[in-house]
Amino acid sequence: MHDSSSVGDLAKRLRNELDRYSPGGKLPSSRAIVERFRVSPVTVSRALAQLSAEGLVVTRPGAGVFRAEASVAAAPVGDTSWQEVALSADATTELVPRSVDASGVLATLAAPPSGVIEFNGGYLDPALQPERAMAAALARAGRRPGAWGRPPVDGLPELREWFARGIGGAITAAEVLITAGGQSALTTALRALAPPGAPVLVESPTYPGMLAIARAAGLRPVPVPVDTDGVRPRLLAEAFRATGARAFVCQPLFQNPTGAVLSAERRPEVLRIAREAGAFVIEDDFVRRLVHEDAGPLPRPLSSDDHDGVVVHVCSLTKATSPSFRVSALAARGPVLERLRAIQVVDHFFVPRPLQEAALELVGSPAWPRHLRAVAGELKERRDAMSAALRLRLPEFTVPHIPAGGYHLWPRLPDGADESAFVSAALRAGVAVAPGRPYFAAEPPAGHVRLSFAAVAGVGEITEGVRRLRVACDEVLG
Repeated sequence: MHDSSSVGDLAKRLRNELDRYSPGGKLPSSRAIVERFRVSPVTVSRALAQLSAEGLVVTRPGAGVFRAEASVAAAPVGDTSWQEVALSADATTELVPRSVDASGVLATLAAPPSGVIEFNGGYLDPALQPERAMAAALARAGRRPGAWGRPPVDGLPELREWFARGIGGAITAAEVLITAGGQSALTTALRALAPPGAPVLVESPTYPGMLAIARAAGLRPVPVPVDTDGVRPRLLAEAFRATGARAFVCQPLFQNPTGAVLSAERRPEVLRIAREAGAFVIEDDFVRRLVHEDAGPLPRPLSSDDHDGVVVHVCSLTKATSPSFRVSALAARGPVLERLRAIQVVDHFFVPRPLQEAALELVGSPAWPRHLRAVAGELKERRDAMSAALRLRLPEFTVPHIPAGGYHLWPRLPDGADESAFVSAALRAGVAVAPGRPYFAAEPPAGHVRLSFAAVAGVGEITEGVRRLRVACDEVLG
């Protein structure tokens, strides 16, 4: 056993015993620590590496591990108050101040305290991740000839080809760039398509991380409402006319947070409206590989029906694997591809080659389709368990749409319920939920929460989490 908790526990115990040794004194051997604490050699090496990173011990190959010499007294704390003036000075000349609010993103990235059920997570629980397959893929990738060399800046040709086949339509490998995760790809696309101060149309509600990217770039997000069939075309056309925007960010498949799928009737309408406005559609196809077992055939990406280069397509392996497996693709046709490539190279150079090689090894292995089938079945079971628990214990919550893909539900709170008070009460009851407010570019029409069923250990934790939400609801609503 050498999970992160056991490593942390051992590191804490060793840290507490360091005072037994004088500075420069030698610690017991790894074998002695293994026998004393009954842990694996891997756990010991990781715990010692943690203490080394903290500057508490020094490892000398062939000699052992020693307590570090006493450190020099810390330098006096300086006065950083001048930065308030420096960081705010530019805002007076900017059309749209470049404020960076990461709270909506951090709500799905930060690990909750111990004992708190994670209904706010944005990734698969470790039990659902293909950890063994990823480890094997990374090991094989590291042994490939040239694996640690410099890759082509656009990405490995075989990986670009694999993504192009998945996107379909007329997209070729030459029109695909490999990027470091969907967030990075969205950042590149928005920077390429809209100058600071410009409006950008977004679905309402939508992914908070994209709103944060837009605002950090000095863009003005303009909301366009969605319903259970996706974005509403008439309102989209009106928003283009009113703002003169040149970009619309869209999640046509299992939209975050509503779970909506853009209907077959609306798909050509969205492309036509954007084309007539002389605008691009940034298609964030973030969750196609997290389809549920009962979904049936999926609609193709919007970009596969696009012949005029309207769509800039973003897709990723991250959601279906691990938050640390940050490999994604950015696909586009026409002159915009060169601008996307230039920004990508300037900002990031390239995605590390070992990670690209590991991605190729993973998606080419028999374990990959097995993993996707297993996740599809597990997500359906979890979705059904959460839906049933909400109907039973929180009937006053409204869930307008039960999606057949993705990893969360989007309940509307009862009229009059204070969203922030409910989120705080939920945390006191032992459940972390994502508040709805960060998903709206303007004032929300009602209170919501986003409840993830993928980031928890299993169905039992889902049932218990909803029971705790009942406690929080009783506290807030009286």
